Amino acid sequence: MSMFGKSKKVAIYTRVSTDEQKTDLQLMDLKEYVQRRGYETFQFYEDIISGAAKERKSLDQLMDDAKKRKFDIVLVWKFDRFARSLKMLVDGLALFQELGIDFISYKENIDTTTSMGKLIFNINSAYAEFERDIIRDRVKAGIKAKREKTGIWGRGKVADTIQTQIHELINQGISIRNVAKQLNVAKGTVMKYK
Repeated sequence: MSMFGKSKKVAIYTRVSTDEQKTDLQLMDLKEYVQRRGYETFQFYEDIISGAAKERKSLDQLMDDAKKRKFDIVLVWKFDRFARSLKMLVDGLALFQELGIDFISYKENIDTTTSMGKLIFNINSAYAEFERDIIRDRVKAGIKAKREKTGIWGRGKVADTIQTQIHELINQGISIRNVAKQLNVAKGTVMKYK
């Protein structure tokens, strides 16, 4: 029981990349932190798997339990133990925020139970959204540039002018390879529209 009333339940998540590594160091710090804050440990969730792996059974279980609001706080040793990308981190934190669950990263000293922790969370969220917008803008610009350069509009669809040029050049006896080179399109495109 904390001095503020009912003790908060904490879900502790740890992850290491291989069987040779141990979560002991992470657990020692996190257990001590829970005790110092007067929290109650709800459950330990441990994955021994690469951060790049798509499926993490314990993390999936933690997220499922979060949706059922079985605990009040998620505690991790470091961000990179929890999320493999900024997007995954921000998405996870957004879900926790929506569910009224706080998030604490021990090593980075981020704690959304505090005003400063909430501020840092919001800055990270804004940055991630900004990054997504930049990527989306770059993709659109790349598609537009490709269309202007090659006449290809969308996946496999070639502008009518390029199709006409392919027909004319093939009818003049120019080889498929040279037509492709001249029009800056793939040989397969020339073969498709000859």
